[in-house]
Amino acid sequence: MYLSDLQSKDIISVKDGRKIGRIIDAEINSQGRIINLIIEEKKNFRKFVISSEDTKVSFDNISKIGEDVILVNL
Repeated sequence: MYLSDLQSKDIISVKDGRKIGRIIDAEINSQGRIINLIIEEKKNFRKFVISSEDTKVSFDNISKIGEDVILVNL
């Protein structure tokens, strides 16, 4: 699976079922393994006006990667 495949999937929180956003980048260690996914949070009007930082999700927090979504424990 390629990073571009992951970027097309929505990130969903297992805890409350809310949509967190989409992957925009990844942090990779010196061995070439993904350690964090950088998530661009879902935009709404309030966040459009007030800028916020992107969220980092540890690759270890991924519960399941499906066809359309990635489930994460946050």
